[in-house]
Amino acid sequence: MSEASAASASGGHPPPRGETPFDRLVDLMTTLRASCPWDRKQTHASLTPYLIEEAYEVLECIEGATASPDFDRRLREELGDLLLQVVFHAELAREGGRFTIDDVAQGIVDKMVRRHPHVYGDASADSPEAVRRNWEEIKAREKGAAREKPVSLMDGIPRHLPALLAAERVAGRAADVGFKWEDPRSALAKIAEEAGEALTAWERGDHAHARDEMGDVLFACANLCRVMGVVSEDALRQTTRKFVTRFSHIEATAAARGHAVSHFDLAEMESLWEESKNLPPNPGEP
Repeated sequence: MSEASAASASGGHPPPRGETPFDRLVDLMTTLRASCPWDRKQTHASLTPYLIEEAYEVLECIEGATASPDFDRRLREELGDLLLQVVFHAELAREGGRFTIDDVAQGIVDKMVRRHPHVYGDASADSPEAVRRNWEEIKAREKGAAREKPVSLMDGIPRHLPALLAAERVAGRAADVGFKWEDPRSALAKIAEEAGEALTAWERGDHAHARDEMGDVLFACANLCRVMGVVSEDALRQTTRKFVTRFSHIEATAAARGHAVSHFDLAEMESLWEESKNLPPNPGEP
């Protein structure tokens, strides 16, 4: 009896088939959609949280690279989880007769060739910044032609980007045409100006205005990061993890003394905070 016949007789399915591992992944996804109640129920919208979650798990793995002895194994696994989401969405489209995973692959190949004219054409780009400018200009032309409306440099920035990253992207595109600060000192002065305006609004009890001004403060901070070549999302994630580690030391000290952390006054907590700075970092912490 063949493998397929045996599997059919037992009510199961044969292992995924295909010439390459990727072909077998596509075959697996087709089978799951046909035979698994959970997979069959999914839609593009219902899968969205998983797509975001898997992307962030890849990011978390990469950020912990120096501290992880099994980095290659973990990264391979997390990339596989993310790839599964791409194949899943493409399978939904194939079932609807809209496009296939091959169309997805060919589309990105075509796009990368178009947007690298310095590699596949006769354009020139002698720095990463020049490559990025060419990319954005070509992208803007493509988007404008597709929509048949005036092109804006701000077109194409995803609405669901994390707010700090979106702010960096917006400020970066404006900077490409000269609307920018030339050095970090100017950007820092803008932060001080916006912070003063936020404080004034708060002192007046104008909550809505204070919120708007704090938005200006955060946007200016993201812009300062861009000017300094720092990725604001990375910087804030690192600092947040560092805060958690140091505050955990305060909590652990309180527990060792038989207290809740709220038992300490601010001076005691600040003393323990300073003490925590001299502790060896935990694996994966900055």
